[in-house]
Formats: sequence, C-alpha cells, structure tokens
Amino acid sequence: MGLRQTVGKQVGRQLAPRITDLAPNLSSSFVREALRRAVEGVGPLASAAEVARKQLAEHGDVEKAVDAVVDTHVRLAGASGFVTNLGGLVTMAVTVPANLTGIALIQCRMVAAIAHLRGYDLDDPRVRNAVLVTVLGEDTVNALVRSNTIPAPPMALATAPVHDPAVDPVVSGEVARDLVARVTGRRLASTVGRRVPGLGGVIGMGSDGWATHKIGSYADRELLPRAKR
Repeated sequence: MGLRQTVGKQVGRQLAPRITDLAPNLSSSFVREALRRAVEGVGPLASAAEVARKQLAEHGDVEKAVDAVVDTHVRLAGASGFVTNLGGLVTMAVTVPANLTGIALIQCRMVAAIAHLRGYDLDDPRVRNAVLVTVLGEDTVNALVRSNTIPAPPMALATAPVHDPAVDPVVSGEVARDLVARVTGRRLASTVGRRVPGLGGVIGMGSDGWATHKIGSYADRELLPRAKR
C-alpha cells in the first residue's frame, strides 16, 4: 500500500498542471474560495467559529474541544472520500473536482476551527495563510520552508509582524497543487492497482480520513495558544 500510494502521488503531481488547465477553478482562486467558505460557512456546513464554539460549549475545555473538532472532521473527510471515490477511471473527471472541493472545505474548516479555539483571528490574512499552509501537512511544509518556497511554517506566518500580500498567491498555488496531486494520485493508484471499482470508495475513505487526522494533529501541535488581549 505504501509503495502504491507513493507512486500514485508522484503520478498525481505530474498530472496536476493538466487537470488545473482542464478545470481552471481547481487553482489558487479555488483554494481561496474554499478557505473563505470554510471560515464563513456554506450550505449545511457551519462556519469554523461556530464549530469551535459548539465544541467548546459541549466539552468545556479548549483542548478537549480541539480533539473533538479533529474527530468530527476526520469522519466527515472519510465519508466524503468514500462517496467521491466510487467508480473507476471513467468517472475520474467528475469525481476528482468533487473530492477536491469536499476535502478542501473539510480540512480548511478543521484547521480554522482549531485556530479560533487557540485565540487566532480568522479575519486576519496572516492567519488565513497559516490555515492553508497547515493543510499541506508537516512534511510538505518543512520541505517548502527548506527550499525557501514559503517563508515560514504556520505559527510564524500567523504571528508575523505584518501581512505580506506576496505570500498569498504562493501559498494558494502550493495548496492547489498539493490537493490535486493527493486526490488524483490516490485515485490512479487505487484504480489501476486494484481494478475493483467499488473498492475505491473504501480506499478513499481511509486515505482522506487518515490525511485529515494527520493535518489535525499537525494543527494541534503547530498553532499554539495565543494570549488573549
């Protein structure tokens, strides 16, 4: 499974530019819109702040509320991954955009809710960039910081002295590429490797759920509590 996922992600990264050309909405603007909707809420999905307040009221403790936020979004991601990964290569053109939309909303809202619980202002563009960078995951963030592609990890971005607008398109572009690579790579690996269309839903559920759990754990460690002003 590990080798298949690695190969799939590598293939996904090669296909990512082609997919964003075919579907321009799966790009930096898509990422920013997904973040906005995750923070503000859309349809049946409550805003990140509302989710945070609900969990805090229910559990009465910030750290327990953070754990509950992660658990809830892991389940949501798993359900989204199952539904949007049914079928095979024939359905990929339809289900990849759906999976991207779902996982972007879910993971952004989870990280934003954690940030809100820890005392960050979700209207602050520095914090929004930190949320997006967190969604990349710890390993990817560390690699991007080492290569000077992004200036700093999430905590440093969120607490920077001033907002640098030049960082916005860089962060959005990296998140867009990473999302496309993850989703398309996993679907190709599972579909080509197994040739069992129905199994794609199970693989998608496990993969999206596990990825969301890892991002939630990273957000928990990285976004340290801010002193109330």
